Amino acid sequence: MSWADMAQEDELEEEEERELSKRVVNVNAATGELRITKPTLSREQREYIRFMNVKRQRDFICLERVNGKFANILEGLELHTGIFSAAEQKRIVDFVYSLQEMGKKGELKARTYTAPQKWMRGKGRVTIQFGCCYNYAVDKNRNPPGILQNDVVDPIPPLFKVIIRRLVKWHVLPPTCVPDSCIVNIYEEGDCIPPHVDNHDFLRPFCTVSFLSECDILFGTNLKVIGAGEFEGSFAIPMPVGSVLVLNGRGADVAKHCVPAVPTKRISITFRRMDESKRPKGYAPEPDLQDIQPLSYEEDKIIRLNTPRGECQRQSTRRVGNSEMRGSAERSLVHPEPHDSTWSRRGSGIRWNRGRGVNVNFGG
Repeated sequence: MSWADMAQEDELEEEEERELSKRVVNVNAATGELRITKPTLSREQREYIRFMNVKRQRDFICLERVNGKFANILEGLELHTGIFSAAEQKRIVDFVYSLQEMGKKGELKARTYTAPQKWMRGKGRVTIQFGCCYNYAVDKNRNPPGILQNDVVDPIPPLFKVIIRRLVKWHVLPPTCVPDSCIVNIYEEGDCIPPHVDNHDFLRPFCTVSFLSECDILFGTNLKVIGAGEFEGSFAIPMPVGSVLVLNGRGADVAKHCVPAVPTKRISITFRRMDESKRPKGYAPEPDLQDIQPLSYEEDKIIRLNTPRGECQRQSTRRVGNSEMRGSAERSLVHPEPHDSTWSRRGSGIRWNRGRGVNVNFGG
């Protein structure tokens, strides 16, 4: 696969279009007649339907004492699901694997690809950085943690730009904070990320997208290291496959977060915008990441007006015994409203349950 193959503006949409263009078989319940049809919605209509059906959870609550007063340390966190289809996720994961192979062969810049030796459990995950080189700890040249302005990495790949544009268009990240850098983490079983607060060389908000397997991210002002890859925190947020976690406010700057040792292979991509004063020397903004406009929720009215009469109510139904099977694409037409979750996971330590209770940590 060449880099030129990745350059199409609507690459992710094409993956979804191939899935949605498959023929639909309708069965007339009265006559038993089969009718084979293809979806009649335009690409723009399908995008708006998917956008309006994204689920967004913003009500995370965990009260801890901060500067002598109780505060919700999770304020500013958001979990978005339904941003990427299964086909799109596979496309992204396959591309990450191709980047990993390029890194192994020396086809990426030296600081872009890092694969340290696994000298102990939880240490040694592969990282691939684009846009800037971030230094996690004081290095051999005594550079402090942060963006290394004199080090060069590869630019953001076209496919990742497509992802960034979707994140902004679909109201995951604001147009005032469009990412200009990203880092890919490839976890093997047992890999982890220790407790930390993201460096302020990067603006808020930022986000991380999770692929391949679900994992928990722990939050707390006093995360404890129990052992190699084992941590204890006040609050755990499960990240479903394909979900996007946005960090902002206290959730980004007061609470620390970490990823305990993962039980199976996982990939995450974190997208961040650099502080302008911290950008690498010679940095030039990406032209195709400028002036991205979020979709309007009002467009839902336009879709319904432009949809053929009765299509919103019509559903293909196949009766099997006393049960019914309905087309999922048509189901989404009936309920095109944005989804905001009203529940959150709350608890203490690494244990949590669903409910309306609020987690309160009385520790200093």
